[in-house]
Amino acid sequence: MTLNHESLVEKYRPKRFSEIFGQDLAISQLKTFIEEFPKRKALVLHGPAGTGKTSIVLAAAKEYNLEILELNSSDLRNRAQLEERLKPATEQQSLFKKGKIILMDEVDGVTGTDIGGIPELVKLIGSTRYPIIMTCNDVWQSKLSPVRAKSKVVELKPLPIIKISQILQLISEKEGLKENPYFLNQIAIKSQGDLRAALNDLQSYSGSESIVDVNEKRDVEESIFNILRRIFKEREPFLDLFDTTSLSIDEIFLWIEENVPKEYKGETLARAYHALGKADVFRGRIYRNQSWRFLIYQNIFQSAGISFAKKTTIGGFTKYERPKRVLKIWLHNQKTLKKKTIAKKYAKFVHCSTKRAMRDFELLKPILKKDSVQKHLQLSDEEIEFLNK
Repeated sequence: MTLNHESLVEKYRPKRFSEIFGQDLAISQLKTFIEEFPKRKALVLHGPAGTGKTSIVLAAAKEYNLEILELNSSDLRNRAQLEERLKPATEQQSLFKKGKIILMDEVDGVTGTDIGGIPELVKLIGSTRYPIIMTCNDVWQSKLSPVRAKSKVVELKPLPIIKISQILQLISEKEGLKENPYFLNQIAIKSQGDLRAALNDLQSYSGSESIVDVNEKRDVEESIFNILRRIFKEREPFLDLFDTTSLSIDEIFLWIEENVPKEYKGETLARAYHALGKADVFRGRIYRNQSWRFLIYQNIFQSAGISFAKKTTIGGFTKYERPKRVLKIWLHNQKTLKKKTIAKKYAKFVHCSTKRAMRDFELLKPILKKDSVQKHLQLSDEEIEFLNK
């Protein structure tokens, strides 16, 4: 059985405190905050991505029968927006529940300037009738100093690898996936404590022949899978989206090229390929003329160009795959590398150029396969295996 549709992250998002693993101290502090409100009017949950910051707040709302108003700080970039959207939420009563929680995700996205949101947010914390809970990755940014002074600060820790592996095993059994423990442990290792990333990887790798590369560095701020989801699902300019990953713009190009047909169809697909083609044109000019100033245009076409190829946002879950072209290039390079090392050893032994040995390699193969020749050239086991294929 393979997974294709519903996101495992949302399907298995905890509904109660008892379903949240490894955050007992944070849960205890959150309970105290809610029960003692308004002793403290605001709380900041901070920690790396995928540690359950949003989930723990949603679970609290269920446990205490509270309405939850969720706001994303990326939508609250200035004082006017905060005044317009958040202030009424702090004053209006809940219609059907005992009370209300105001949840502000990614509070580190609120601007810290005089015309921005931090000063106004601090004012609203002082006047709110309902608890405000904020989440962020890094609470120690200088611009958040006024918020910290007005809030209870609670840290969520990354989950241990063994715990993530156990959760993956449990979910695999529920989904009817026959994945071996080693495979699940590799995903857990790669996640670096990010349970959301581990679940996304389980959904992406499951049922495929892909190998989990635990040495691949995961960008904890924004993995390539999340970048693809944002570009393909949302409709925004995204001109700085690629700044959140260590992948090069050319590597991201290959990921987009591989997965764009999985999201777009018809005219939308045609427009996306047109934008991708323009990005490729600029990529060629950049390398041909060393015109690095053109990188901005490649970035525009493969971020905003792809995102705006569609007329509306797209819902649902899509299983993205790694670029096959990259794998083919890597396999070809590995093959060429062994061929070149053998040719270099042969060229040195017979006093000819490596280039000539490479050119005549197929003619030399019968000679190179002889045990005595391999011994003289001191070929490695990998090189001998390559010759015998």
